[in-house]
Amino acid sequence: MVVHEHPMGDEGGDRDTLGAYADTDAHETHDAESDRVVFHVDMDCFYASCERLRRPELAGEPIVVGMGYEAGETIGAVATASYEARAFGVESAMPISEALDLLPRRANADPDDPDAPDPEEAGRYLPVDLDFYKEVASDVKAVLRDCADVLREVSVDEAYLDVTDRTAWDAAGGESSAAGPAETRTLAEGYARHVKERIEREAGVPASVGVAPNMSTAKVASDADKPDGLVVVPPGEVEPFLASLPTAEIHGVGPVTERTLADLGIETAGDLAAADPDRLGEELGDRGRELYRRARGEDDREVTPTGLPKSLSRESSLSATADEERKRETVRALAADVARRARERGCLYRTIGIKAVEPPYEVNTRARSLPGPVDDPDLVESVALDLLDEFADDRVRKLGVRVSKLDFAESDQATLGGFDAGGGGGAGERDRTRDHETEPRSAATDGDGGKLTDWVGDEPSTENGSETGETGDRRTGEAGDGQASLGDWS
Repeated sequence: MVVHEHPMGDEGGDRDTLGAYADTDAHETHDAESDRVVFHVDMDCFYASCERLRRPELAGEPIVVGMGYEAGETIGAVATASYEARAFGVESAMPISEALDLLPRRANADPDDPDAPDPEEAGRYLPVDLDFYKEVASDVKAVLRDCADVLREVSVDEAYLDVTDRTAWDAAGGESSAAGPAETRTLAEGYARHVKERIEREAGVPASVGVAPNMSTAKVASDADKPDGLVVVPPGEVEPFLASLPTAEIHGVGPVTERTLADLGIETAGDLAAADPDRLGEELGDRGRELYRRARGEDDREVTPTGLPKSLSRESSLSATADEERKRETVRALAADVARRARERGCLYRTIGIKAVEPPYEVNTRARSLPGPVDDPDLVESVALDLLDEFADDRVRKLGVRVSKLDFAESDQATLGGFDAGGGGGAGERDRTRDHETEPRSAATDGDGGKLTDWVGDEPSTENGSETGETGDRRTGEAGDGQASLGDWS
């Protein structure tokens, strides 16, 4: 990743430390829509990026993550393909047999066999490791939650952020170095660079970010300069930015809709913006009118969270250490923060867990289920410390504490004084494989010890009658830049 100059220094993204990003008085004369600053963050070939995180030697190589490529297997699909693999024509959701025809597997290359594939025209085929990808995603989401007060998580590798209260469209001085129509560097551009650089620094994977006054334009912008892109579309530049793009680039237009529009003589977003909305309504129903508005840069949807958190967690990175007292002190502090936040939220919890990451990136999670929902900070600490005992002799580089199976209903059950925090068995038993956890990962994390974060499980979005997710619009066949869907990320 090219590290860009941060116009406001290297501090974190909180409003009190980056006050210049949030000068609310400076834009009181603008209308509410042009005041809004929306980021769309889209991870670049996320599964492939995760594989490169733990195997840096794969940098620059064509990577295909999927299933069904082993000898004797006949059915499988591509989950994601790196940009190097895409240069050979490999795409997400493609049958693995077709991918292997386009890009032979490197393992089958033999320089001494004249009939074997050329190693220079072969790729790395890797199995899907969804647990690992979720772990990296939780680090990404921790950064996003720390950088935005309002976050909508669309999928494992995609999210919208409303950062209107963190930054602004005010000029920051100098020319813009982002892609897109922006000529002057703005505070919003600087803050977007800050978010991108934090994701790469704290999660280790690249992201593309689109910055615009509304959700649909931000989505288009994040796709416009991949990979590792930053595209800024200021208010007043939205419709001109969209006008020359093919209709397929408009959020919500898939192959079927694209063909329907082409039959109407509509090839670009500019054509769509100039079309008769009533005719579009006749052909495509309410969806046609909505696409007409999006092509004109009109989108008043608010960025809204997808639901109540499924868990509350806190993590802290350490210099790799086996020091028992330091580990226990860290877990005590994390447990106290998690329990405090749960009490502030008015929620009870039924499961208490920890995470211990051993160098270089061996993730271990342990959890213990309780007999009933509780609000008991002392219990959180004692259970977390008890689970930590399983890692007494291990070096760790990160520790985390989580409470899950949250209950937001009113309840008189606040403690379980009779619960034996030291009891063994159940979900607390250590998994000897050390790379699988005892319950599904769903915790958000806090990077290097930022504020507590809440994990909101991904849910399909039903915007304007279309179900969207990591592969785009499933009803219209719109393809996303990410990977094929491999199940809910929750």
